[in-house]
Amino acid sequence: MSEARRAYLDHNATSPLRAEARAAMLELLDAPGNPSSVHADGRAARARVERAREQVAALCGAPRAGVVFTSGATEANALVLHPQLEVAGRPVSCDVLLTNGAEHLSVLRGHRFAPEQVEVLPVDGQGYLDLNALEASLVRHGAAGRRALVSLMAANNETGILQPVIEVANLAAAHGAVIHCDAVQAAGRVALDAEALPVDFLTLSAHKVGGPQGAGALVARHADSRVRAPLIPGGGQERGRRGGTENVAAIAGFGAAAAAAATGREEEAIRLSGLRDRLEKGIVRFIQDARIVGEGAQRLPNTSCVIFAGLKAETLVIALDLAHVSVSAGSACSSGKVGASHVLTAMGMEPDAAGAAIRFSLGWSSTADDVDLALASLERVVPHVRSRAARAA
Repeated sequence: MSEARRAYLDHNATSPLRAEARAAMLELLDAPGNPSSVHADGRAARARVERAREQVAALCGAPRAGVVFTSGATEANALVLHPQLEVAGRPVSCDVLLTNGAEHLSVLRGHRFAPEQVEVLPVDGQGYLDLNALEASLVRHGAAGRRALVSLMAANNETGILQPVIEVANLAAAHGAVIHCDAVQAAGRVALDAEALPVDFLTLSAHKVGGPQGAGALVARHADSRVRAPLIPGGGQERGRRGGTENVAAIAGFGAAAAAAATGREEEAIRLSGLRDRLEKGIVRFIQDARIVGEGAQRLPNTSCVIFAGLKAETLVIALDLAHVSVSAGSACSSGKVGASHVLTAMGMEPDAAGAAIRFSLGWSSTADDVDLALASLERVVPHVRSRAARAA
């Protein structure tokens, strides 16, 4: 008996491994050689790491030498969100970290600033950073002689909202601040050019673009920018910026996935936005009180966050899973815990609404059949779950 077909609509949590990444990794698994060794095997491993560095740099329009490989974006965020940096070869001390309540928890909890050095700025009802609040904060800290490090994600992982990164970066630069951008969800999905984006640092994740889990990168706009306090000093790998023997196979897979994601990106964005719109139109057609978060805002082409009024997200996720549809309730980075989304809470939503949001996220493997299966499952599941909830009330 064949296994029932599933619709995987959780690419923002992890995008399935691309064939190109799998092939690159399998080749390296059988190859000996430490990339720090000087013999032929070591040089071959080093060549694969450097090839991947070029591929990742090309994905985001950055210099090859600005790419530092890490175990993932969480480590990359923790690495860069530190008071002591070098930007374009110049030592810079940051006195305060400015971020916002809709950022990823690896930023809100993973930075290396003291609690009193962190200011969490508000976002509006669409999830956009409040630029007036940012400017007021920059002016206030500047008047006191304090330099700020501003951390802003390019695209929200739960809602898909695209932040005004260029405006924020220009505002930060005007006040002498350093700017970091968590570009994990944006990479490979929207145009991303470190030369055009006036940011100092970007962070990326391999498994969001179809690479392996456990690989990421901190990318500097200038090759001679760095963190003066590495998380892992180690043996001087990654030009002293991140110690430890490089995970060559994972890095090679990251590079191959980055190259694949960059190929035909604009056409893929059109395809995915069409699938997303098909999904959203289908949902509101038979669930009239469903609410699309950020419907009128600029969003990623692949992401739809939907509030199903009166339902608990956890219950609906489980029901859809049983109906062979994989989705998430908010972020998938909380050890499987499901609760009210901190992103939607920061946007001013009531707890009941913030706890009723489901995220659908598409990617390179998504098809119209996946969307149709999700819609058919929702049409069956939502009335059933609501009926059970009503009987239990």
